[in-house]
Amino acid sequence: MNTGITIDREKETAVIGNITVRLAKEFEIKADWLGNELAAHQLRASWLRLSDEDLPMNPRLVGKPGVGKTTLAVAVARELKYPVYLMQGTSDTRPDDLIVTPVITEGKQISYVASPIVTAMLLGGVCILDEGNRMSEKSWASLASLLDHRRYVDSIIAGVRIHAHKEFRFVTTMNDDSSVYDLPEYIQSRLNPQIFLDFADIETEARIIRFAVPYVEENLLSLLVTFLAIAHKYEESFSVRDGIQIAKYAQRLKSLNKELTLPKALKASVYSILGEDALKYFPADEQMQNDSQSSTRPNLRPV
Repeated sequence: MNTGITIDREKETAVIGNITVRLAKEFEIKADWLGNELAAHQLRASWLRLSDEDLPMNPRLVGKPGVGKTTLAVAVARELKYPVYLMQGTSDTRPDDLIVTPVITEGKQISYVASPIVTAMLLGGVCILDEGNRMSEKSWASLASLLDHRRYVDSIIAGVRIHAHKEFRFVTTMNDDSSVYDLPEYIQSRLNPQIFLDFADIETEARIIRFAVPYVEENLLSLLVTFLAIAHKYEESFSVRDGIQIAKYAQRLKSLNKELTLPKALKASVYSILGEDALKYFPADEQMQNDSQSSTRPNLRPV
């Protein structure tokens, strides 16, 4: 436990020196990991301490949007019985946002709010910094001392140094796309190992979508995962998260219109969620109709 720090869990505050800070709320959304078990194993290994002097590593989960990076981090943290705190990185994230932020109370007094990162540091939880490579180097620089052997942050605004609890764990997710910053080498060297997540295979995607949308009809699911598999083959970025939304909307469309065939409901859903260009991965409507009535897996192909 941090020395010189008093935690009041009932009031959700901490006293650091002569400064009282309000703690962030725990991230309580349920997460189940049904994807790549190797990635989960790598994350567990990153956080493992092999001796009292050993420090946990600070991994980064890298992959395209929607492949399950945040879900994986939450699921493994929960499996290991850690409280989870989520911090969203953006291009507007400031160093103060990552540590302690001052706010003005109704009585026009200054109050201090701990970020999810600092809250996890104080309580010995896991902080997931989501989409970390959307943040600027200036913001990352404020965390450099936390991510090496020093394991502390300095709040210039509050005038305190905060050391991490020995059970504190950190992970950041990073999207593999063009709308992000290139991190400087001194930050990259602190964020290891890199754990890469790719699109799941067709069976795993079907299992994930069925778990998330238990009411989805099997023929619709079969059409959907085959469509996603072909899109992956052509290096489209359609993810299982997109698939879940497509399945939900298509099943709703079908439920409201009994005359609507499953292929047409799926096609309408894909059009609404992914746009017209995605429809090129469907065959002709007549072939889709025949496939949906067949007991064999539909043979979707780009047209």
